[in-house]
Amino acid sequence: MLAIVCAARGATCLAQAAARPTPTPKPSSTPRPTPTPAPRTLYRISLAIDFDRRTYEGTERVRWVNADDRPASVLFFHLYPNLRADEPQPQTRAMMPTTTMTAPAAAAKPPAPNASADDASSPPASDEPGLEVMAVRAALPSGQPLVFTLDEARVTLRVQLREAVAAGGVAEIEIKFRGSVPEIDADETSLTAHLMQQVGAALQDTREQRRARDINFHSRGVMLLGSFHPVLAARSGGDWRREVEPTLAAIAHADAADYEVEIVASADVALYTSGSDSIDAETSRQRSRRFTGEGLRGFAVVAGRALRSQERESAGVRVRAVYAPEHERTARRVLDVSAEAVRVFAARFGPLPFKSFTVAEAPLVAGMGSAEFSGLSAIASAFYADFDSPAMRRLPEVVREQRASVEDSLEFAAAHMAAHQWWGAAVGSDAAREPVVDEALANWSALLYYQDARGAEPARVASDEQLRGVYEVYRTFGGEDMPANRPARDYRNSFQYAAVVSAKGALMIEALRPLLGERRFFEALRGYYEKHRLGVATLDDLQEALALGVNTQQRRLVARLFERWLTERHGDEDIAPPNPQLASALGISLEPGAAKDRNAFSRFGRFFWRRMTRIR
Repeated sequence: MLAIVCAARGATCLAQAAARPTPTPKPSSTPRPTPTPAPRTLYRISLAIDFDRRTYEGTERVRWVNADDRPASVLFFHLYPNLRADEPQPQTRAMMPTTTMTAPAAAAKPPAPNASADDASSPPASDEPGLEVMAVRAALPSGQPLVFTLDEARVTLRVQLREAVAAGGVAEIEIKFRGSVPEIDADETSLTAHLMQQVGAALQDTREQRRARDINFHSRGVMLLGSFHPVLAARSGGDWRREVEPTLAAIAHADAADYEVEIVASADVALYTSGSDSIDAETSRQRSRRFTGEGLRGFAVVAGRALRSQERESAGVRVRAVYAPEHERTARRVLDVSAEAVRVFAARFGPLPFKSFTVAEAPLVAGMGSAEFSGLSAIASAFYADFDSPAMRRLPEVVREQRASVEDSLEFAAAHMAAHQWWGAAVGSDAAREPVVDEALANWSALLYYQDARGAEPARVASDEQLRGVYEVYRTFGGEDMPANRPARDYRNSFQYAAVVSAKGALMIEALRPLLGERRFFEALRGYYEKHRLGVATLDDLQEALALGVNTQQRRLVARLFERWLTERHGDEDIAPPNPQLASALGISLEPGAAKDRNAFSRFGRFFWRRMTRIR
């Protein structure tokens, strides 16, 4: 999850031309044992997309291996498109078993998509996406219907197997589903809307939650299906992770799985996904494409008639940029940064388990600067703005003045999103419970990209503006320092989340380097990556990896550093206190308990925008 956040002290901009990359130190040659891969779930999905009606229908065959030492007779899936930010998510309600059971159509809050190909009704008018389960049955040859129930919010699907699956055994079921996505108003995705949302987060301290429509929508001729099918709930210690709640963190949480996906769509609609692709069959009206992916924590799809792409190979990964034709110049820059970041991270941490990585521009709503998925990341189209275009010249001057801030921040965002393929995708973590695990590492890794690819001075500027400055301005606007290791639900909005979780967490990682020394520090991160690749790691796992193989004194120092930066409140001492000069210029009182001036923006206008325009 990326959000628009405040910028840093000063208006210094990074140089537009990249410096010659400095050599990245070679990884340690010390051999490490390769962890035995756990048996992974396999999804075989057949999907038909009606792009113009914003609907889709599909069938998925799920092959699940019981990796626990106890038998299991129930499977749990999550239907993330049905998650609503303003509704409680109750436990699955008990229901009398029947031969087969589907969700009653009347209970579906968003209008159901087309029930058949012959239905010529108009597109769904709901402002939220929806996912409906039509049938569940055992896979062939038996094909027998299975009992399934949904919780009251239609987010958690419970499937009762006919026989318990023994430890090491396999269950194969087939789910038929259909879904729809809303049409997002273009005004919600504009650069002005993103900047104004940032103003509201800073001045109003309003509570934000991610919505299903943030990653499942159609807008400006682009469709994003961030999580479109029933996804097996993650498992830990033999228990299913059944709870789903809307927070500021990424919505979906799943174990690594393999995918074989066939998508049929109109022949003139370009498709880009989390997997590697090949054209299977094509007619004058329809196109069928096959995609495969290994070790993915979901499968995202970006579709659009006007979308274009460019790609290159980097560290054994096909890196691809997807863009609208008018943003080709900006997309080439994003591709350059993404490919270089993949090279740096592969050398520092280890190779990705994915064969491809796609970074796509998408018309994300205000408040969502970007969104990450396995093998694919999206950055808001608003920040691909061509400031030399006639359309930009028609915007208010206060927006056009943000050119340097937007262009500089786009580089950091591209590196950050590439880093999430290592921290969050390859090494999984529970972003709702411990968001600092992947956010701290991804944000710090973006800084590492600057250090290895751009040099010391650009890295210093990036640290000041994207990390330290985020926290400083947050505190200057009255934000409270708080622990960074709390669940995502404890943070009110993207402004607070960025300053406390992402910035403090990243700066803690950077503080560990001199404590451990360069060689030991990078050996620890590489060992952490290798041990937990395609698994799920916790904050304790990260701390353990960083303290492994050090002496007793260093181990204590590592533990103390984690506690100081993540559990206690020393941000003002370790990063920066509220800036009295900035507060005075903005007319903000730093007195404890002083109310925020909701009309401050009318006084400081351009000064505010220059300080606040950032993508994180």
